[in-house]
Amino acid sequence: MREIIDVERLLRNYDLDRISIATIASHSALQILRGAHEYGFRTIGIARPGHGWFYRQFRFIDEVWEADFANFESIVPKLLERNAILIPHGSYVEYVGWRRAIKMEIPTFGNRYLLEWEADQRLKMKLLEYAGIPTPKVFNDTNYAKYPVIVKLYGAKGGRGYFIAKDREELTRRLNDLKDDYIIQEYVIGVPAYYHYFNSYVYNRLEVFGMDIRYESNVDTRIPGLAEPTFTVVGNIPMVLRESLLPTVQKYGEQFVKAVSELVPPGIAGPFSLESIITDDMRIVVFEFSGRIVAGTNVYMGVGSQYSVLYFDRPMDMGERIAHEIREGIKSGKLTKLLT
Repeated sequence: MREIIDVERLLRNYDLDRISIATIASHSALQILRGAHEYGFRTIGIARPGHGWFYRQFRFIDEVWEADFANFESIVPKLLERNAILIPHGSYVEYVGWRRAIKMEIPTFGNRYLLEWEADQRLKMKLLEYAGIPTPKVFNDTNYAKYPVIVKLYGAKGGRGYFIAKDREELTRRLNDLKDDYIIQEYVIGVPAYYHYFNSYVYNRLEVFGMDIRYESNVDTRIPGLAEPTFTVVGNIPMVLRESLLPTVQKYGEQFVKAVSELVPPGIAGPFSLESIITDDMRIVVFEFSGRIVAGTNVYMGVGSQYSVLYFDRPMDMGERIAHEIREGIKSGKLTKLLT
């Protein structure tokens, strides 16, 4: 039985007029903390030792701490003193780890329990399939794989260590050298597209907030025949989707929200992402999800996404959107619905 963090207990000693927003100083921290500052929250960036200097130059970050993430629990009492709400992102999942993240005694924005499903490739596919969203085939036996295939490692690794195998001999050889947990998937040919959503309990709606394409180290057709393709993400490129595809993107997001509410209670609040390939016949095949803010939202930091205008009549980035939800959640008495 999963241990559930009692958020109401954690908030009992909080001064809701003096909330701080805290996050790991990496990944999407700049837009999270800038957005929080814009909405009047005190901001805390928690950096690895030796990395705090970069974040101290920004006036919208009130405090920059340096901490050993292997002992992250030691700073939790200090965060509680600051009335802090922790915003999780990919670096938090990777550096602190989902097992510790779901037990951390700090109010956490969104569904912290979804991090376990995100970290396990098979649980991830189970959730997407339960939602009725088209996904690539998964192969448990190399004898029955349809090539080419892609092998993915577990965890929030930003594509690091993934590889393509064109036939069974290559797959068998490379798996023999692999020590990490992995999943073998059909390699779907098409255009990558990563969708940014925000599920709002304040407004009772799902917002399609933006999208991007990941810029991956050398897989993007720049090395034909010269080197082995690798998938380590080095940046993100903004994307505007053809409008005729938006209803499908909305529908898949709504199906995902419903599936999370049924399989991973209490459901999903705030940002998440579905990551897809769009084939040449306009099918959208979803191969990953992220149950929290993704770094692709950095593409519209400070200027806002064009899709946010559809909901708020002004541009807003995801950091601002998170801060807006927390502020309105406090005003409306819905804060506990936003936190786990």
